[in-house]
Amino acid sequence: MTNAAAPGLDDEPGPHRIGARLAPAFGHEQAGEWADKLFAAVRTADEYSALDVVTGALGAGLDAETILLEVIGAVQHKVGIEWAADRMSVADEHAATAINDRVIAALPVQRPGTFLGKVTVACVDKEWHALPARLLAETLRLRGWQVAYLGAQVPTAHLISHIHRTGADAVCLSAALSTRLPLAHAAITAVQAIGTPVMVGGLAFGADGRYARRLGADAWAPEARAAADRLAAGPLPEPRPPHQMADDLPHLADQEYILVTQSSRTLVRATVQRLRERFPAMAHYDDDQRERTAEDIAHIVDFLTAALYVDDPDLFTGFLAWTAGVLTARGVPDRSLLPGLDLLEEQLRDFPRARRLLDAGRTALTARP
Repeated sequence: MTNAAAPGLDDEPGPHRIGARLAPAFGHEQAGEWADKLFAAVRTADEYSALDVVTGALGAGLDAETILLEVIGAVQHKVGIEWAADRMSVADEHAATAINDRVIAALPVQRPGTFLGKVTVACVDKEWHALPARLLAETLRLRGWQVAYLGAQVPTAHLISHIHRTGADAVCLSAALSTRLPLAHAAITAVQAIGTPVMVGGLAFGADGRYARRLGADAWAPEARAAADRLAAGPLPEPRPPHQMADDLPHLADQEYILVTQSSRTLVRATVQRLRERFPAMAHYDDDQRERTAEDIAHIVDFLTAALYVDDPDLFTGFLAWTAGVLTARGVPDRSLLPGLDLLEEQLRDFPRARRLLDAGRTALTARP
């Protein structure tokens, strides 16, 4: 299939790579200059210089929220773009993300005399990309909220236990990868079941928040400022009773999502094996190339099942378009994805929704220039 694949299991496609929607492009006119300086520091993995940039920006009069969202957030956005364009390695990107996380801690937060309320901020289970949630948590602290920031990949049972123990006026859940939507749905409904409203955000929920609405979240925000503004505007709506949530996703009654998910490993193994049989050139792949090809297929299956869950072909075609761009930047023809789609469709002949998604993906790829 490919000899230079999309990111592997430790390097999943996500907003830290494609440019997270961390903050809108407005604010202090000097923010862009400081963002350029910070990017130069993180690009060379120079943590000391990065800390100096934040100190300098504060001294120049930028407020902490502007630095948080329009300097650090903007730099993380650029890191994602540079990785996708193959101008930064995985190691470079990881170093940059770690430094950005470190410099966030250097921003001063003044403890208010009274808090506006209590908010829990967490990433859904299996979601590794924590920086967007961290930016939201720090923004809320700056605005005067008491924030419990739980970090990356929080199992739903532990999230519920935490809320029972500490209480919260609202829970903010973050997810970057659309493959986390089924787990996000479980977390949303579990939190709502104990009477706490849920706001969600992150690219997993769609640029327009369509999957937040589909999964029954009480609110959605496209970025940290909008989330903070929404919480400041008044309490979130009371969650619906559990019996009203039961029919949010009626298409799941066909069992395609469950059956395809249960057979995902078999699908990946069989597809890789058949690729080897149909494309003799794969016999000359080295171990890394074979591993990357298997990872490509695994990612395709993961996003296929997520699209089945929400019944939206745009989720699947969007992932394929992003992957095609990443492969092209690395000198791999995007049409190399097509044989994998064909082989998956052969195995899923009894699954009409899955076949429609694969057909949509094939059409999207062949329509690319």
